[in-house]
Amino acid sequence: MSAITGILHLNEEPVSLEHGIGLMKALQKYPADDIQMWNNDRVFLGCHAQWITPESIGEKLPYYDQERQLAITADAIIDNREELFEKLQVGRDRRAGMPDSVLILLAYDKWGEDSPKHLIGDFAFMIWDERKRRLFGARDFSGSRTLYYYRDQKHFAFCTTIQPLLSLPYVQRQLNEQWLAEYLGICGMIDVVDASITPYQNIGQVPPSHSISIVGDKVTFTRYCTLTSGERLKLKSNEEYVEAFQDIFQKAVTSRLRTYRQVGAQLSGGLDSGSIVSFAAKALRAENEQLHTFSYIPPKDFEDFTPNHLMPDERPLIKATVQHIGGLKDQYLDFEGRDPFSEIEDFLEMMEMPYKFFENSFWLKGMFEKGHEEGIGVLLNGGRGNLSISWGSAMDYYAVLLKKLKWIRLYQELDQYSKNVGGPRLRRLPVVAREAFPFINRIFPTGTTYQFPMLINPDFAKRTNVFNKLGEHGIDQTGWFSTTDIYEQRKSHFEEVFHWNASNTLSTKLSLRYSLWKRDPSNDIRVIRFCLSLPEEQYVQNGLDRALIRRATEKLLPDEIRLNQRIRGVQGADWVHRMAPYWNRFVQELEQLSTDKRVLEYLDGQVVKAALAKVARKGARPEYAIDLDYKILMRGLIVYRFIKSFT
Repeated sequence: MSAITGILHLNEEPVSLEHGIGLMKALQKYPADDIQMWNNDRVFLGCHAQWITPESIGEKLPYYDQERQLAITADAIIDNREELFEKLQVGRDRRAGMPDSVLILLAYDKWGEDSPKHLIGDFAFMIWDERKRRLFGARDFSGSRTLYYYRDQKHFAFCTTIQPLLSLPYVQRQLNEQWLAEYLGICGMIDVVDASITPYQNIGQVPPSHSISIVGDKVTFTRYCTLTSGERLKLKSNEEYVEAFQDIFQKAVTSRLRTYRQVGAQLSGGLDSGSIVSFAAKALRAENEQLHTFSYIPPKDFEDFTPNHLMPDERPLIKATVQHIGGLKDQYLDFEGRDPFSEIEDFLEMMEMPYKFFENSFWLKGMFEKGHEEGIGVLLNGGRGNLSISWGSAMDYYAVLLKKLKWIRLYQELDQYSKNVGGPRLRRLPVVAREAFPFINRIFPTGTTYQFPMLINPDFAKRTNVFNKLGEHGIDQTGWFSTTDIYEQRKSHFEEVFHWNASNTLSTKLSLRYSLWKRDPSNDIRVIRFCLSLPEEQYVQNGLDRALIRRATEKLLPDEIRLNQRIRGVQGADWVHRMAPYWNRFVQELEQLSTDKRVLEYLDGQVVKAALAKVARKGARPEYAIDLDYKILMRGLIVYRFIKSFT
């Protein structure tokens, strides 16, 4: 794992070494095991290296291959090493200690600009091809590592983070209003739909699933990967589907355990993290190694206000998983004294942009801090599980059965589902009908639904034409996806690259700060392709939603976790409770925001003032954690702090 950077002069003029050294100095705030640079008259490459894998210890980066006349700097962990060794005909005596960067270089030497198609893992890299006078690079399919760049008529510069690029004397720091408009116009957790832009007018980024090629003064971006459902996998039995999944998922998990340090995992009381921990623990036991787990819990004085089917304190479920798997070093972290408000400034400095995940910010960062203290090199996570390994919405699938008039199958499924979840089966038929035929909602609405307040100033939205742009990606003027079809939403999630950006920006920058790498087996491209190929009945059957992962973890997880369809864990329900000691400061700063013309050019002042009046009146009671007016004020405050940094 590394922070990489570099400069290429497009007009053939020599690169100033002083500028390259300046980029490297700006990365010194991150811990490093090694710092190296390489340059010739036209190109500068740098690497601020953090050693994670055994092969990375002592790795020379940037690396120049004299024979091939190729130089590389890379921020990468490659997971299909054995497959690449065979394809590239690497001798067995060279394999064990070969760094991933050299493997990428060999792949480029063989396949050229098609090389990213052959790489599986988390990566961002840049290669200087001296013979072709070409700078070539890529990000992995989901953009697990960031890669920003600056370009004008004379210069091209790139870096893992933004701030070093802003330190270059020819780069101006200007707010990108298009990015901000998209950020404010989207009510969900997505930041923007244009994955090539950043909050800074002069700084772009290589989108996920894309490569970049610079020859002369021509810069070309190419999408090398698009995930689609493709051909359906047809096996003979349920058991064969489970065995095929277990095989590919075990490979994905095991390949992500490659570190010379300790291995950790974020563990909740759910299926995704529990399945990853169970597969990882099995692989580590075979090597006489122990898995560390880190679980978030609310503080002792938090009073649970949530309904019975939600569980903010998941300790009973987590401990059931830990006891069943055995041999884990489990830790339960309440991060006492931490809160979203006090973390804003630090998160803005780290993220280099506004963020929307404030409810969970303090404990996400806290787990990286704890992992660093424990000597963790790899921190496992199941963030992509909902749309891959644990996909399968019962009501949506039953709606498909209804539309296809498969009455007997639907009756059987509803009967079994009701036994699993509770309640009479026919009670759910109206819900299924509304899912199957959305026009019913228009003719017979069930009541008014409260939409997320729109934070963007209408004049700003009109000036930037932002909702036309969002509409091209299926987001309407409510800030949400216009389709309610869960299958269309899943299709969009894997075909559109912007869905991945915000969370991967966070994981890259947390990993750099704490020198450990977040790895997600549920985001393995082999696993995702397998999951996309399965018939839908593998995901919902016998009254079980998420049926594949439930069947695949039989005996690996306790049944109270594996078959649980009644209780769901929820993190972040305590964010307002945690902010109570700072509530007066929070309200006072919002009052400043509500009259500051700099930010009201972008935020809707009427929406802000209405929400502020409510917050000031009701105060910091825990149950307001789910109040949308409270949430938009936190979002607005984060944007306010960011905008003020430009003046």
